[in-house]
Amino acid sequence: MHVYDLLALAMGATREARHVAKHRGLRAAHLSAIKKDISNKADHKCTVDAVAARHDLSARHVQRLFAEEGTSFTEFLREQRLLRAYRMLASPRFEHLRISDIAFETGFGDLSWFNRQFRTRFGASPSEVRASGDAQG
Repeated sequence: MHVYDLLALAMGATREARHVAKHRGLRAAHLSAIKKDISNKADHKCTVDAVAARHDLSARHVQRLFAEEGTSFTEFLREQRLLRAYRMLASPRFEHLRISDIAFETGFGDLSWFNRQFRTRFGASPSEVRASGDAQG
């Protein structure tokens, strides 16, 4: 639907349609691009300010986009970091890295916080996931 809204904006929609398209289509496109950006860069340098700057938006606007979806920038970022950590722990490609190295590589600055968040999210500790080699996450 947001593709149609973007086309309407590009082609010169009526005033009412332009309002709807800006609210629905442009916001959805922004959020989609932001989520993709976060998924690719979920490390220590991934902050709301940095993401907003890369998309030429205000940090508050980025936060509002997530709030309208019922989540927050921080929650989405944490989820992406946890998913990345899970994939790394389950992959033989990263078996040479310690769990703490993976936690820090994926943007967690505190190992005990990482372990608690990981167990809460996946129902298993990082070492259990590593031992199982289950890359489904």
